[in-house]
Amino acid sequence: MSASFGLERGTPVIYGEDRALAVAEDVTALVGSQARVLLVADRAIAMQDRVVRMRERLAMAGHQVTMYAEIVGDPDSARINAAAAAARSQRAQLVIAVGGGSAIDAGKLAAVTAAGEDPADAYGLCATPLPRATLPIIAVPTTAGTGAEMTRTAVFTNSHGHKVWSWGEELRPALAVLDPTLSVTLPARLTAWTGLDALVHAIEAATNRRANPLVAAPALHAIRLVSRHLGPALDEPANLEARGGMLVAAALAGTAIDNAGTGAAHAIGHAMGTLAHVHHGRAVALALGAVLEANQEEAPRAHAEVAAAMGVLPTDLVTAYDRLLDEVEIGRDLSDVGLGPEHTDALYATALAPENLPMLQANCRHFTEEELREVVSMVLAG
Repeated sequence: MSASFGLERGTPVIYGEDRALAVAEDVTALVGSQARVLLVADRAIAMQDRVVRMRERLAMAGHQVTMYAEIVGDPDSARINAAAAAARSQRAQLVIAVGGGSAIDAGKLAAVTAAGEDPADAYGLCATPLPRATLPIIAVPTTAGTGAEMTRTAVFTNSHGHKVWSWGEELRPALAVLDPTLSVTLPARLTAWTGLDALVHAIEAATNRRANPLVAAPALHAIRLVSRHLGPALDEPANLEARGGMLVAAALAGTAIDNAGTGAAHAIGHAMGTLAHVHHGRAVALALGAVLEANQEEAPRAHAEVAAAMGVLPTDLVTAYDRLLDEVEIGRDLSDVGLGPEHTDALYATALAPENLPMLQANCRHFTEEELREVVSMVLAG
């Protein structure tokens, strides 16, 4: 342990059942009374009873709320620009982002875009510095997956159809509110896919080239929590202990990737998102399954800790992970999204694109071109 390492300051977090109903008080604490607030969500989330009640509480507290509820999976720059325009029109003082990673990332980038003169595309791959005077963000996740509430990254689809990222301290939420009651209506398939996303975040952060003991601590505990709570969350959707455990796991994994990044599974997963809008959690989970054995050979000690956190022996890690994918019925056959072996060349090339290359380079194992093509082929074979 001779190399120097550290853990940067993180996002303040508040956890509690029905805690989202008290967000009005958080707004007052951050920007004062009678604040102008932009609430970013997708349509389904915006209609949820608890989100409606949250809006009512905001209004009762004297805050003026404008809703932008047009976010969809893999949010595109056009919708982010529209949300930013709504913030400017309202002269918003704060953004509340409610939903999964897509809504939270869109809200984060809208808060930044609203404060500057450039459109969202300009901030892709850090091509343009983020504006310094941005709107504060309150992130309220309704899924337990991306950990976007904890990170300085926003992922979006640019106007050229590429899934890219923006990064900077300005994108870090001022507050994350973890309320397990908001996730009880999440369908089983999305519960599984988002839960696997948190797991992959944690595994990659704990094992990649930037991993260190301060990153491994939250990452490994996230793995323990997912291993303990994902099954019950699927079997008993209203189980608040399981839902809460998954929310905490996602937040811990988000903290880990915010400090260490991800790896090859995310490079391939993001490429799948670019090509066919494959759900992010499903994509990265399938990709990790294809690289896990090689990664374990490269970094056996780190993967032994991952295995222990999952409650299995190191020799059983690959089998246990593969079994988990089957247990949650991940859907290995990607024909439902129009992907198959005939797309090997396209997926291989996209995984090597500038937006994905840093994740490949951070992976614990360096894959040769031939090895990467084989991995991609494995993913598409189903």
